[in-house]
This record gives sequence, structure tokens and C-alpha cells, in this order.
Amino acid sequence: MNTPTTAQPPASMQAMIEAIDADLQARVARQPLPPKLIEAVHYGVCGGGKRVRPVLTLMSCQATKGDVEKARCAAAAVELIHCFSLIHDDLPALDNDELRRGQPTLHVRSGEAMAILAGDVMMSLALTWLTEDNLDDATRARLSHELATATTAMIVGQVYDTLGGVDESLDKMNQLEEIHRNKTGALIRCACRMGALCSQADEATLEAITRYGQSMGLMFQVVDDLLDVTQSTEVMGKATGKDESAGKMTYPGILGLEATRQTIEKLRQDALKALERFGPEADGLRDFCRFMAIRSH
Repeated sequence: MNTPTTAQPPASMQAMIEAIDADLQARVARQPLPPKLIEAVHYGVCGGGKRVRPVLTLMSCQATKGDVEKARCAAAAVELIHCFSLIHDDLPALDNDELRRGQPTLHVRSGEAMAILAGDVMMSLALTWLTEDNLDDATRARLSHELATATTAMIVGQVYDTLGGVDESLDKMNQLEEIHRNKTGALIRCACRMGALCSQADEATLEAITRYGQSMGLMFQVVDDLLDVTQSTEVMGKATGKDESAGKMTYPGILGLEATRQTIEKLRQDALKALERFGPEADGLRDFCRFMAIRSH
């Protein structure tokens, strides 16, 4: 499977992304926070992005025949956690990145203190937003537990990736998977599960959505590793080649480019197989999976 130099998301996603953007802007704007903090949160959340996680939440709700409107709080919350993680990961103490989505990172624009505080408040706001929409208390509790658990796993993965500590009895490939099933995969899996929880999906349906999310989460990271060595900073909107120069384990570094592409294809097939029990309501998830396997940025 060749990775093309350009790839656009399915047209069916555009309206969903626009609605997510509008919802995020409205939620941020009504927070009773100091103006400078609101400005920093707005910059970190509303400055673009693929909206992978909230799209997956809404599409998973749709696939499990739920009311998408009831999943908007979960979609907004999971994206807020993702944006908080990017702001903190970009800090000098971690990845020390100066460019994100083609723009200066928040700590470059507003200072390290504000970047730290904006990330902190985004984590607490995410859990608050889960209580704002028309959901019953039991669903809210499950969503809060799901998001908090995934956030912890994401942070664990970042520790493994940045500071080490992954089980050294594992071989390099299994160490890498352990890192990224936490760092990247946990929140993507969570996004899918939250969408299904909003539709009151039964356990068998939730398990199928979970398997889809697991494959998608790992595939997203493998594609990201591939793009880091095959695309330019201008295309990606962030610095490329840093993982290799920092000595971090990556899929191309361990497997080589061709085997990395084969891994992406296997994960794509695994994700689609997980959706076999679903009808046309899951076509959005199927199209999104195919797109994510060939994305160019």
C-alpha cells in the first residue's frame, strides 16, 4: 500500500467537522474564566485540527443507532483532552516543539505558565462538559470513568515515550506497541466507546466498537510515524524527523518503510472486520478508517 502525497477526508465528514468546530467554540466562549485564559484555551482548541476523536465519537454513536445530538458533549470533552495533551507535550520540558498545526505552539505564543495553566483547565472542563447535555446520570458516570481512565493511560504512554519505563522484558516491537496503545490509542479507543455508550449500546456491540477503536488507535500512530519520515514540515504543520533524531523507537525505525505500510494495511483490515456486524449506519466509520490509512498529514 503506497501512502499518497495528498489525501482529503471523505466529503461526508465535512459537515460533522464544521458542527464540532462550532460546538467547541461556543462551549469555550461561555466559560467563566479570565479573558487571557479563555484566549489561550480558544487558541489551543479552536485553531484547527483533524478532529479525529470527536468525529469517531459521533460516528460510533451513529453506527450504534444512537442520537448523535446526545453524543456532542462526549465528542467535545474527548477533543478537549486531546488538545490539552498537545499543549503540554509541546512544552520545552517534553517535546520542545515550536510549531503545531502550522502555527506557533501555545507556550511560544503566550508563555510557558499560560500554556501549563490552559492545559490544566482544559482537563477539568472536559469532565464538566460531560454533565451539560441531555444524558442520564448513569451514562454520565460511565462517560466520566471512560474519559478519566483513557486520560491516565495517555499520560502513562507519554511517560514511557519521553522518560522510559516500559517493560524491558518485551522485545522492541512489543515495547513500541505498549507505548502507543497508551499514548495515542487509549484516547481514540475511548472516543469510539463513548459514542457507543451515548447510544446505550449492548455489551456485544460495545465490544465490536472497542475492537475497531483499538485498531484505529494503533493505525493512527503507525501512519503518524510513517509520515514523520516521508513528509515535510510544511505538509505536516509541525516539525518532522524529531523522533528519529531523539533516538525514540518508531515503526519505520524498527520495521522499515515497506513493513510499516504492511502493518498499516493489516490494522485497516482489522478495523473494518470489527464492523462486519454493523449495517449502513457504520459506513461513516468504514470511510473514515480507509481515509486514515492513507492520510497525508
